[in-house]
Amino acid sequence: MIKLDKLRDLDIDASHSRRSYVSAASGLVCLDAGLCVIADDDLHLGVFPVDNSGPGHLVRLFEGVLPASSAGRKSKKPDLEALTVIPPCAGFSFGALLAIGSGSRPNRKRGALLGLDRSGALAVPPKSVDLSFLFDPIEGEFAQLNIEGAVVTRGELRLFQRANRRQNDSAIIRYSLASVLDALEKDQSERVVPIAIQHVDLGAVRGVPLGFTDAASLPNGNMIFSAVAESTDDAYLDGPCLGAGIGIIGDGGNLLSFDFLAIPHKIEGIHASQRGDLLDLLLVTDADNADVPAGLFSGRIRR
Repeated sequence: MIKLDKLRDLDIDASHSRRSYVSAASGLVCLDAGLCVIADDDLHLGVFPVDNSGPGHLVRLFEGVLPASSAGRKSKKPDLEALTVIPPCAGFSFGALLAIGSGSRPNRKRGALLGLDRSGALAVPPKSVDLSFLFDPIEGEFAQLNIEGAVVTRGELRLFQRANRRQNDSAIIRYSLASVLDALEKDQSERVVPIAIQHVDLGAVRGVPLGFTDAASLPNGNMIFSAVAESTDDAYLDGPCLGAGIGIIGDGGNLLSFDFLAIPHKIEGIHASQRGDLLDLLLVTDADNADVPAGLFSGRIRR
């Protein structure tokens, strides 16, 4: 089993938020300029010091204000669940962060692009993007879309579909990266059809399927992912986390390894850096409770 160590709560400068922390971390990308975290119940990106020396700050992704009530917020939020870096392209000379909604509702089919500068720091303001061109072609493939991770690797954008108790159908949806970048540049509504959909069986905990919650690319072309068994029947409602783990999947979609966490934290964001035959991990959590700060954890596995 994998033991994780808690590094910090994801606290932020309270002068820029209705609360002093990020509570529902759902994606993680580590840049030289900071740890970038999206939350599935917010309109902002959180940016935290790499050395954990102080609170983070928020970068607004979308205009507006979400309802204060839990139910109202859930119905209106963009449900950002995946965060990845796209390479230099038209309009983004040094690449960009791409934040992606889950696609589980019409208002959750949007995303945001945040350009990077020469040093790898964020260059604001962000650009809101309609991602229906990615989601619409695959809606018929699944009972309910619930995209939880995104990886750019080997000339592709790969989205990770999460299983639930009713729909045991985790999958990796592969798109031509060139086609996706072209669509983002043109703000086009023409659909981008995936080049492949790979279905992956991650197993189950007490009858509840494990489902992807995030993923990241590794130098050798494999992908590391986090997964949880959440006892819920759909992509909208939350449920108790019965188990969680970290695995590695091959370029062809074959499951290479999977190990459970000693404590089933609901991991929703993962980053890995390679050191010899070890992978040093950073992970962020979502407690599904607005009163509980998200946590940043570290861990280590053999690749």
